[in-house]
Parts: sequence; C-alpha cells; structure tokens
Amino acid sequence: MSEAVTYESQDGIALVSINCPDRLNAIGPEVEAGLRQAWLRFRDSDEDRVAILTGVGEKAFSAGKDMKSSAPPDYRSFTPGVGVDLDKPIISAVSGWCVGGAVVLAQMCDLCVATEDAKFTYPEAKLGFAGGMIASLASRIPVKVAMELMLLGEVIDAQRAYDVGMVNRVVPNGQHIEEAMKMARRLAANAPVVMSMLKRFASATVPQSPVEIAGHAWRETERVFSSEDFQEGLNSFAEKRSPVFSGR
Repeated sequence: MSEAVTYESQDGIALVSINCPDRLNAIGPEVEAGLRQAWLRFRDSDEDRVAILTGVGEKAFSAGKDMKSSAPPDYRSFTPGVGVDLDKPIISAVSGWCVGGAVVLAQMCDLCVATEDAKFTYPEAKLGFAGGMIASLASRIPVKVAMELMLLGEVIDAQRAYDVGMVNRVVPNGQHIEEAMKMARRLAANAPVVMSMLKRFASATVPQSPVEIAGHAWRETERVFSSEDFQEGLNSFAEKRSPVFSGR
C-alpha cells in the first residue's frame, strides 16, 4: 500500500486514509494509485465489509487536485464504484475543506459524516479545468444547489450540506471518525448479500453523468486488456495456433 494512502483493517471495517496532511491531502499521482490499490484490496477482502474514506488531519478531507502535479487526475481509475466495481458500503468522513475532486470522492460514497467546520466547494469553473464526473451530483441533491456548487464555485458549509442531502451526520470537530465508525459497525453487522443487492439496485436507479458512464466502460475494457486471455490471444496469433482461453 502506498504511503500516500493508508489502509487499516479491524473488525470487518477498512479505514482508508489519504495521508498527505502537509499538502492538505491533495490528490496527485501517488494518492490516485494508493486509492485504486485500496479499493481493489477492499473489493477482494473476505473480512472487510465496510470502508471509511477520510483524510489525515482535521484541516482538510482533501484540497482536491495537487497543483504541483501537471498531470490531470483520471478519476475513472480510482473513484470508488467507477474505477473499481464495489458493492460494499463506503462512508466518507469529512473534516475541514473538501475541494474539487474531493467532492466527487465524497459523493460517490454511500454515506457521509462531516464535522461542523466542513466546507464543500468545487472551484474548477474559476480555474479553467474540470473532469466532469461531478455532474452526477445533480442527480443526488437538488439540481439548483448542484449547479450553484459547480458553476458558481460557492462554498457550502456542513449544515447546508446536511440540509440538501449531501451529508448524513454533522458532528463536533474531531468526532467524524468516531461517528463514521459507529455507522460502520452497524453496517458490518448487517447481511452483506442484502446490502450488496440494495447498493447495486440503487446504483442502477440513480442517473449517471457521461463521465461516470465512460468510467464504467474504461473499467471493463481495462479488465479485458489486463487479462490472461488477452495475452493468450496475442501469443496464439503470433505463434499461429488456436488460442486456449482460461477465462482469467
């Protein structure tokens, strides 16, 4: 696991933390790779039934794109449920600033706990770049509020985020992990098969942005191109023989 993202597992709960507090947990290449590894580990774990996504420190869940990196982040690869297919519940635990792409990460989690000082903002229109996955926020909260966040780049505080349905719990500063853990323990005690079914049905019900849909397609094609069968197809063609596919 990358040092930029840590993964702690206990009692069926995975705590996934963006671990760059000196950069306000900004999302650069190391964080992107670390998050993808974390979601793959969570997906494949037989023990972990619930995940909590948070950022180390109380100043910021994440400041969004790491401006020291010139490469644009590719949220298709590391956003939960898009880059990695997940039917286990995920809780975001937000403290302080949640900026830009970090709002995307929080919205793609199933539940959200925020501290009283949490602030959500998406300033991409002011900065001249955007990936577009944020657009599905318009299907998760009132459209006018989503457009205010996306087009004006307004700051939405924790209470208003709760009022419009972006957040499930608002807690005193410093208590977001504790509250998320309480929720996670309750989820971990529930029937995994039922929760997975309900999450899949909910995902199929909520409209998705074009970028989110493209992300699903990217994930499936990546699965093909990284498979043993793909390599077998290339080898058999080069060796002028019939391929023997394994389904892996």
